[in-house]
Amino acid sequence: MFAEFGVLNYLTYLVGAVFIILVPGPNTFFVLKTGIAHGVKKGYLAAAGVFIGDAVLMFLAFAGVATLIKTTPVLFNVVRYLGAIYLLWLGGKMLYAVLTQRDGQADASAEKKGHHEDKPLKAENAFNKALILSLTNPKAILFYVSFFVQFIDVNAKAPGVAFFILALTLEVISFCYMSFLILSGSFVTRYVKTRKKLA
Repeated sequence: MFAEFGVLNYLTYLVGAVFIILVPGPNTFFVLKTGIAHGVKKGYLAAAGVFIGDAVLMFLAFAGVATLIKTTPVLFNVVRYLGAIYLLWLGGKMLYAVLTQRDGQADASAEKKGHHEDKPLKAENAFNKALILSLTNPKAILFYVSFFVQFIDVNAKAPGVAFFILALTLEVISFCYMSFLILSGSFVTRYVKTRKKLA
């Protein structure tokens, strides 16, 4: 699928993209927190900030990859292998973090959260905070480069089209997941508010 546009192993990419989106990160937690504390509208504003921030980072990643493809295809392949190693390292690091996680850390985190209440969040603040959170993640560009280059045919006539398909796929999956978090979080909040014992 999409091989004619320079996309390699799209179905494999699709599975990988789903797992990547499902891994919780600061953007995910911020959108979930905003949706729960301030409602669906502000939750989607926060999600919009994340989408735009990610789109900017993916464009910057594409600009670097496109330059490599045009100037030195050999170096592009080197980046591809280094990217694969980087992704394996990230996966191993995440797995190690899960296996060595301590209950005490979770308790300490819960205790800190219990000592402060969410302040009213303006609509523009939800968007701006999410956008800044997304753009100030320097590892994201490195990750996008490492991940996308695994699925782009260096010999394609228009690698930009392949990159656009991969980026759009990731954004669509992200939108679906963020929508699930926002709507389910808002529903749970409303449900709990009507049940005094649950609250």
